Amino acid sequence: MALPVTSSLVQTRAISTSATAYGKKNFRKFLMYGKRGTRQFKQQVKSDPTSEFHQMFSRGVRPVGELVGKKYEVIPEKIPELIVPDLEGFKLKPYVSYRVPDVVQGEFRPQDLFHAVYSQKIAEDFKAGKLDEEGRPLEPSEEEQLTPEVAKERALKIGSDRF
Repeated sequence: MALPVTSSLVQTRAISTSATAYGKKNFRKFLMYGKRGTRQFKQQVKSDPTSEFHQMFSRGVRPVGELVGKKYEVIPEKIPELIVPDLEGFKLKPYVSYRVPDVVQGEFRPQDLFHAVYSQKIAEDFKAGKLDEEGRPLEPSEEEQLTPEVAKERALKIGSDRF
């Protein structure tokens, strides 16, 4: 009994590492750059601090100036300044023990601010009789003469403690 002859073609993929290129590859045509962009892109972003990508390369550091026209001007008030006291001859240790009792303090409300700043002057003016019929001071201090607009302008000025 004769067996039937069958033929099958099995196609396979193969990677050839033949000697045609002798293992040499032209890697100059493959651009290798970091995951955050090419060198040219980084230089463009760093030269324009208003770019949305600028924070990616500034690593979250706040800028110390502003772009005026095409020139970047440094504002001295925006440069952080560390004020370190002289602790020579200081007798306390530079740490706080964990056994110190917790300090419980309520929140500082506008009424507390009023009492801390104005209440003493109002009491002194009342005792000296320097208030008019409506309770306003006859000789107001500079802070008492501020309008809300001027006070807001001073609070938003460069060099104030609001950031």
